[in-house]
Amino acid sequence: MVRPKRVQPGFHPLRRKVGLPIWADAFIRLALAIGLIALVVAIHWFDRDGLIDHHDGHISLLDVVYFTMISITTTGFGDIAPVSDKARLIEAVIVTPIRIAVLFIFVGAAYDFVIKRGWEKWRMKRIQERLTDHVVVIGFGISGSEAVRELIERGTDPSCIVVLDSSEERLHEAEELGCNVMAADASRDENLMAVRVAEARTVLVSAGRDDSSILIVLTVRHLAPKVPISVVVRAEDNELLARQAGADNVINPVRFTGLLLAGSAQGSHVADYMADLASVGGRVQLVERPVKPEEIGRSLDDLTNGARGLRIYRGEQELGFWEACTLQAGDVIVEIRPTISAQPSK
Repeated sequence: MVRPKRVQPGFHPLRRKVGLPIWADAFIRLALAIGLIALVVAIHWFDRDGLIDHHDGHISLLDVVYFTMISITTTGFGDIAPVSDKARLIEAVIVTPIRIAVLFIFVGAAYDFVIKRGWEKWRMKRIQERLTDHVVVIGFGISGSEAVRELIERGTDPSCIVVLDSSEERLHEAEELGCNVMAADASRDENLMAVRVAEARTVLVSAGRDDSSILIVLTVRHLAPKVPISVVVRAEDNELLARQAGADNVINPVRFTGLLLAGSAQGSHVADYMADLASVGGRVQLVERPVKPEEIGRSLDDLTNGARGLRIYRGEQELGFWEACTLQAGDVIVEIRPTISAQPSK
């Protein structure tokens, strides 16, 4: 696989379209323009009897090339001119459309390589400067795309989500959702720095392969020591490696599926309720939040927002709702609350 080019200092694009390199695009445009000019030269050469040279009265090949270039560029000195009806008809019907096409090629090239690219650089730099407290999603496969859609359903602004993937088809889907996208190798430092990973709220990694995901986690943790990282791994043996690489949350979809299956064996509604908890589209949802100042000294069953507290995270401690304890400053609460759709209308 061809490794992406290094991002130049001073500008890190959030969007790279897959296509021809700049030099190849410019070569094709130039070749097309030269081909059209050569066609006009051939037309003028075969109809040179319809031209007149006011200088020496003789039309040579050099005169034809000269007249073609003057005609194509609409300069028109008048020293060589079409005089026969056939030559004038050729100029009007054939050469003029070719002249317009050549001008469009050069104007289009100037727009693409100067105006458009300059505008895109300015626009992407503005987006990049405003990136803070955003969500970086690495990998927009099945897990990554579902995570992005769930985040949007939960109220996350799509413009605060940055998706990195190597597939243009997947990135197009992310763009349709309103996300910022970048076609890049997420294991490269410069690409993660381009999306300001150190300023992110969280990083979600689902690269499709455990080895790639773990390498990305290592890179992210190196660049962003304090940013929470969640990663998807599919082999149980790799869960410990992912945590050692710096992941805060390791999600094993195979294990979660097993939990749902085991829950369904214990009752027909257990699996449904677990899936309900995991999705904002259900009637209830799990929420993690820091304790509020007014809740300090209270118990888990006496939260100010009316939700049901399930667990307290206090440093390395995990305290359940059945344990007699009061909330303290710095605690993190996991609570269950009804979704907006499930709340009774007033």
